[in-house]
Amino acid sequence: MEKIVTVLWKPDGQSKQEHADALLGSAARLADLGARKLTICVEDDHVDGDALRMNPAPPPKSAMVSYWVECSEDRGPIEAVLDGAAADLASFLVVESRPIVNTEHVATPGERTPGMVQVTGIVRKAGLDHDEFLRIWQEEQRPCAIETQSTFQYVRNEIVRQLSGPAQPWAAIVEEAFPIEAMNDPYVFFDAVGDDERFQANIGRMVDTVAKMLEMDQTDVTITSEYVFER
Repeated sequence: MEKIVTVLWKPDGQSKQEHADALLGSAARLADLGARKLTICVEDDHVDGDALRMNPAPPPKSAMVSYWVECSEDRGPIEAVLDGAAADLASFLVVESRPIVNTEHVATPGERTPGMVQVTGIVRKAGLDHDEFLRIWQEEQRPCAIETQSTFQYVRNEIVRQLSGPAQPWAAIVEEAFPIEAMNDPYVFFDAVGDDERFQANIGRMVDTVAKMLEMDQTDVTITSEYVFER
């Protein structure tokens, strides 16, 4: 099977919740069309991530839908349903790895996962070859992310190739789940509540690590709610 990640942009004039309702309402149809392990991450009324948003190339993305299919070139009917709920979309064939599996905050299928999910498109640092990018990501950034943040889920989607939609510069799309308090409290985000020294150390370590591998001014961050329909 192959995993596809589709990033979506909501229609003009539609509220976040209206866009979320349209996407979530399409889940049964997507499953009927063959989308397996369907997950929808979307901005809705449960999250207000403007303070954490990074959007170097407007308009900002509003959702990410991930699913598995037997064969990626047969995704057309699934993509058509998603396109009907978006102003635009871009799909990617990815390789998935899960450095942190969510075992603590698992919701009933189709219900909202507690907390928030940060969906990030990352761009490989200019001049950094692919092998060194992967080495830093796997050997340095992975333990850094686990040890310096309050993350309870971490999914890496390394992009193999873009399948459709407007071209994006991303090397990968990352999903990280945090407690909802992390949306407005950086001390929660960096797992350092009540500890200024740890807070500063965790920020410094994270900045130093990602600066080795990413074009920071091209990092694209959206805060979403996650709905998992099949695990």
